[in-house]
Order: sequence, then C-alpha cells, then structure tokens
Amino acid sequence: MKKYLFYILSLACFSSCSKVLEEKPQSIAAELFYNTPAEIEAGLNAIYTPVRGTDVYGAFYEVQLEIYTEYMYGRGSHGPLNDYVGLDNTNITRIASMWSSFYRAIRNANIVIGRAPLATGVTEPQLSRYLGEARYLRALWYYQMVRNWAGVPLRTETNMDSINVPRASVTQVYDLILSDLLFAETNLAETPRLVGAPSRWAAKTALTDVYLSLGMYPEARTKSLEVINSNRFRLVEVAIAADFEKLFGTAANNTLEEIFYLKYSATLTGQSFFYPLYAHYPNSGFYPPGGFYTLYSDSQQNPFMRDWDRNDLRYQFNYYPRTFGLGNTTILSKKFSDLTAVVGAGNDFPIYRYADLLMMYAEADARVNGGVTADGLEKLNMVHRRAYGQPSTVASAVDLVLTDYPTLDAFITRLVKERAYENVDEGKHWLDLKRLGIAKQTILAVKGKTVQDKHLLWPIPTTEYNYNKAINPATDQNPGY
Repeated sequence: MKKYLFYILSLACFSSCSKVLEEKPQSIAAELFYNTPAEIEAGLNAIYTPVRGTDVYGAFYEVQLEIYTEYMYGRGSHGPLNDYVGLDNTNITRIASMWSSFYRAIRNANIVIGRAPLATGVTEPQLSRYLGEARYLRALWYYQMVRNWAGVPLRTETNMDSINVPRASVTQVYDLILSDLLFAETNLAETPRLVGAPSRWAAKTALTDVYLSLGMYPEARTKSLEVINSNRFRLVEVAIAADFEKLFGTAANNTLEEIFYLKYSATLTGQSFFYPLYAHYPNSGFYPPGGFYTLYSDSQQNPFMRDWDRNDLRYQFNYYPRTFGLGNTTILSKKFSDLTAVVGAGNDFPIYRYADLLMMYAEADARVNGGVTADGLEKLNMVHRRAYGQPSTVASAVDLVLTDYPTLDAFITRLVKERAYENVDEGKHWLDLKRLGIAKQTILAVKGKTVQDKHLLWPIPTTEYNYNKAINPATDQNPGY
C-alpha cells in the first residue's frame, strides 16, 4: 500500500505506527527523547499529525474555504457561511479547533527545532535536514494562520512554554515564515527523507507562494523558475476526464507532479482522509461509508459553473449531478473520491503541485514584465492544454493566445479563473481572491452577496485570550467579533 512509506519506515523501531503518531512530544522528556535519528524522525512525524486531522486538512479547513468561493455553497451548520457576514457560534467553534491544531503542530515543530541540536546520535548533515523539515512545516502552518487570522502570537522554540505571548503583527509573522523557509531551502535535501516529507524544491515552491502574497514578484519569479529549471517535475498527462484519478485518486502517490502533499491512508487507524465524507451524497458510490453533502453548487444557477466550458475535462471529472431538494441542476464535487472506502478515504491532499508552481510563475513573470510574456503564457497553457486532454508541452488549438490579453489586468483575470478551475476543492481560491483584493467584487458579481469586512478574517478564539493574558480581547480581537 502506498501510504506505509511515510508512516512506517522511519518508525520501524516502535511497536505501533498509529500509536507513535498520536503521541504528544511535550508529554515526553524532550532531553531524553531527541537523541537518535529514529527519535527525531518520530518527532518530525508528530508535526504533521494535528493538521492532518478532521479539524484542519482532513476536512474542515478546505470545506470552510471552499464554501467562501463564488462557485460553492454550504449546507446544514455550514449554511450561515453563504451569507458572508462572518461566523456564527458553530463555525467560530470550528475555527477555534483549527487554531488549536495549527498551534499543536507548531509546538511539535518547536520541540524538534529546540531539542534536536542537542542530540548526541546524529550527524551534522542529518541535523540540518531535520531542522530544515521542522522549520518548513512551522512556516507552512504559520502561513495558513496569517492569511486567515492576520497577526497571531508567535510561538517559537524560545518561548513555547510561555502562556502569555502577545499578538504579533502581520509583518512579524511573515518575517518568521520567510526566515524559516529560507533556512529550509538551504538545508533540506533535493530528495525528501520519505515520500510525503518536504524537499528543497518544496521550500522553493512555498517561498514562491509567500513572495506572491507579499508582492515580492521578482523573488517569486526567481524561485519558481528554479523549480521549473530543475526538471524534476512535470504535469501528469491526461486524455480523458477519468485520468485525473492519476492525480487525485487513492492510487496516486509520489507522481511527477507532486511537490508537497499531506499523506493519508484508509487502512491505518486515525490516518484517513474525511473530506469525501463532507463532499458526497450517501449511496452515490463515490464514498461508500456515506456522506453529508455539506458543500454543493449549481450547474446553471451559479454563473461560474454555468459558464465553465463543458469540454474542459476538469469540469467533467470534478462534478456529478445530484438532486436533493435544491433543484435538478444541483451538483456535488467528486474530485476526492474513494470507491472502496470502509471508514475513511485514502486520497492524499495536495498542498503544492507542479500545476500550482507553473501558474505562480506565470503570474510573477507577468507582474515583473508589466504584462504577459510568451514564456509566462506558455506555462499557463501547459496547464490549460492538459485540461482539454492535450499533451501539455505541445502547442494546441485550445491554447490561450497572447493577443487576447493586452493588459496585465486582463491576463491576471484569466489566470485567476484558470487557477480556480484547476484548484477547485483544494481550499486555495478564496485565499487567492483575498490576496488579490477582489474577494468582495467577485462574490457580489457571481453570488449577489455583499461580503462584510469581518468575514475576511477569523476571530481569535476565546480559548486563546481566556488564558493568554498578553492578548486583550477588547483591542486585539479581529474587527466585528
């Protein structure tokens, strides 16, 4: 089975893989625990565990972010998100769980960063790679937090035992993120220690993403081009819609398009992917254990979906019709499906794939040059051709044409739509809309809803400021909460 690589190999000296992954490193005497490669790698694995859970990437994080987009809607307890007026109590509780899970993962990273240098049984090259991985992951989790909550308390290896940590500014959070990713870029190996761990190329890709968020376009172009020129990655080719299973299905693992994915297994207790449970309809066949069909869309009533070219294989692959009282043009997403699941699904979740990197390069290149270039358009066309079942590196009749995008804005508008088509169900498009400052106008144009300012950020959880006396809920809370 594909998933055993990441979860078992580095933990072979322990009696139970799932038990080790559930351990809380802070409950073990760190000075006794982090001395050998096997012990440090167990600590590294613990950095992934909290965010892989249902509260975060296992389901709720992307459910929340997808419902915010112009093309998706929420049902049941997620229904209030459709109004764009902020979070009700149920969804405030959900994001509080995300906050806690991100910080548990960050704490686990901090323990490795703080204690691994004192280990007596590792070499300097091993230590550099371990610290690179821990800092990459810490940066990645803080990057999710700063985009959803803005400034947050910065807990690092130097203050992780302190309860009272003030809320940092957005700039301070990004400074730590960049410092960690630049360290990771230098110290991670070109090949990850295990399938599912980050490489130097994953660090360069994350840097590209962060640089775009900061408007550092020359830096974003440079880093993304380094990944492209490495020739280590390429798009998975498809000929028919079903071929996208090679990217998102349960058998997909370590493809040439994979830069950094979170790994899941339907066969290991507590390590399954539960997003399909919230995506699918019971007895649809795409997820046999059932389904809550929490998020849905409409193929005709939603303009984004209505106008999506049906010859695009991504539309054919991603959606299926299902009538359950909301109209006969209701559609559900089947991007992540496990037809053999018994309890949880075994799909992996893509944080970064080569398609993402190509589109990030296309944007950075256009911004640096003040408009689209032939090179930038070619990178976007590689993704676009694949969407129509054409070889990604061969010019095609479906190609986007340079003269159709006479201005930078025209090209960025097209690029954002292409990224949305490519990344549906991956929790990325809403963050794109916010980064570009077009969230409000997009939702108004497509859904006819006015996005309130408070809806653009999540509230600092009550559990944080109840115990952290360095945060004042009257002055440090995000507006509107």
